[in-house]
Amino acid sequence: MIQSILQAHLEKARLEGSEDNVVLLAEIVDAIRPDNLNRLEDATHALQAFCFSLNDNKAYVEYVRTSILTLIKSHRPVSIFTDSGIQPSSGFFSEIRRRISHKILPEVVDSRYLKDVFGQIFTKTNDEKWVSALPDEIWLQLIDTLHFEESDTITVDAIYHELLEAAQILSYRLSAGGLEPELIQNHKNLEKHDSPFIAQNLEISAVVDADNTGSADVSHVLIILEQCREVIAKIRKNSAQTGTSIRLTFLLQRMTQQLNRLETLFSIIIGIKSKTCIKQPVLELLKKLVHAECHKNDIRQHVRENVELIALRVTENASRTGEHYIAENRSEYFKLMRSAMGAGVIVGVMAMIKIMLAKLHLPPLTEAILFSLNYGIGFVIIHMLHFTVATKQPAMTAATIAATIDQSDGKDKNLDRLVTLIAQTMRSQVVAIVGNVMLALPVAICIGWLIHVSTGEHFISPEKAHRLLAELDPFHSAALMYAAVAGVCLFLAGLIAGYHDNLAIYNKIPQRIMALSWLEKLLGPARLKRLGLYIENNFGAIAGNFYFGCLLGGMAAVGVLLGLPIDIRHITFSSAFVGFTFESLDFAITWRTVWLATASIILIGIVNLLVSFSLALYVAMKSRKVTFAQWRTLIKQVLIRLNQRPAEFLFPPKKESRLKVEQLTNP
Repeated sequence: MIQSILQAHLEKARLEGSEDNVVLLAEIVDAIRPDNLNRLEDATHALQAFCFSLNDNKAYVEYVRTSILTLIKSHRPVSIFTDSGIQPSSGFFSEIRRRISHKILPEVVDSRYLKDVFGQIFTKTNDEKWVSALPDEIWLQLIDTLHFEESDTITVDAIYHELLEAAQILSYRLSAGGLEPELIQNHKNLEKHDSPFIAQNLEISAVVDADNTGSADVSHVLIILEQCREVIAKIRKNSAQTGTSIRLTFLLQRMTQQLNRLETLFSIIIGIKSKTCIKQPVLELLKKLVHAECHKNDIRQHVRENVELIALRVTENASRTGEHYIAENRSEYFKLMRSAMGAGVIVGVMAMIKIMLAKLHLPPLTEAILFSLNYGIGFVIIHMLHFTVATKQPAMTAATIAATIDQSDGKDKNLDRLVTLIAQTMRSQVVAIVGNVMLALPVAICIGWLIHVSTGEHFISPEKAHRLLAELDPFHSAALMYAAVAGVCLFLAGLIAGYHDNLAIYNKIPQRIMALSWLEKLLGPARLKRLGLYIENNFGAIAGNFYFGCLLGGMAAVGVLLGLPIDIRHITFSSAFVGFTFESLDFAITWRTVWLATASIILIGIVNLLVSFSLALYVAMKSRKVTFAQWRTLIKQVLIRLNQRPAEFLFPPKKESRLKVEQLTNP
């Protein structure tokens, strides 16, 4: 098929004296492209057949080679080298708007530019998948077959100078990025005159200026580009302590892409100048350009690439918090139980207030605001008193487990440590749930009894009690679906907490609070300093708890406004509601009702935990780019440990060696 394409175009060029390079190359790509990505061997065979056809006819070789080089030389290639696959300077949200608009109304093709013409050759959105999947050996074989070393000097020199011009433009843009105030703020040494971003521009400009004399030396350029890369890596590493922002993340992403492209271009420039092999960098550039063409309007990839670092900062903040939710020995185990019991008392009171507010039958929006304030303020009080709500654990501990997986490298020794961490996490979760329910239920009973004794009426009517029990029934209502909604809220609360921790660090909120003169006069220097330190350590947790309450309190109103069956079921509140219902029925209940209420509390708790933990673990692993190929091995080892030492998943052993979370995440 490819041979017939070549023959037809060659005959047309001989008869008409003109040739359409774009159509020729588009038809060749179309002939190689597999019909199905699962049949990559078809593309492999087609590419090998193309090489065979070229080897069999030197006229084809010269014709295809000339077409490729003429296309590059005659269609202003600088923009494809400097722009394709590199984030624009417009900003994160501006680029999202551009991509959305171009998805709706595709841009006009300007045939003067190779950047636009390239899209007429690789026309399918999945082209980058098969181009990347085909073995490098076959692509390199094609490049060998085309014998680019036999190209005429004029064409090669023209392309060489286009590459130099593209490198200089990228260098200017990189140096401008290195002068951004936000970058300098996060790396103070850049304020000095020895910034590698300025130095690389001076070196590349010197290379371009000296090229005409033949004295260009590019070896030092690659060294300085590596220094630029080290500065970017250091800023990203420091963001764990200093925080980050979408703008800074976008800027670092763009500068990294510019560095990568500069290194690729200079590898080709050096090869052309010294007449050495440039097949590998050319192939690398081709794959990147095809990938950029296929994803130029991909909104999902744009968001994923730029939010990655922020997600990592958020989950790392959650990971540090998660370490406090893992009981490693008996003293920590019982301490966690006591803090969970304290939270159970407050949740019982919050459930009482929620029922009282519901009795007022307020408008949906007003009711949602009051429910949210009740939950939000209650959770903040729980945090300030150092108590523990069991369902807050998964979003935190998932990040800790993800950090451990990131360090495990699939080694059996580290997998064993990971199993230990999972066992510690499970028993910590169990004891926290037991602590919450152990007091939430009896506190609710006591409140109901006190109100009954003092007023002569039950806190809730028997009809309301039966309705509450029916709403909690996991088998004949949507209780488990609503429990999943609560699990999503728990997951979002974990992200919100991490985000606000990052926000506090990056924007120096504690320091700015301590700089308020009027607050210093009001509180005094010592108290103001303590307030600043408290906010520094608790800002994210307070925000996460408050917004978690708002999410729980507002879900029912959202369901009413949208006309959708949306509500929440939370294990601790469900146990408190069960306590109120039992008291209002004067405990005249059957064993079936007791069993059903117990089952509902357990199942709601399981769904709460599974949904929030799964989402948190997924985000934590994606943000770290962790691909864990040993899930089966890990699950097998967990089951073996569960079979051999089941009590370890419920209660710490008497003589357990103290294995710190820091040791697990840094073996």
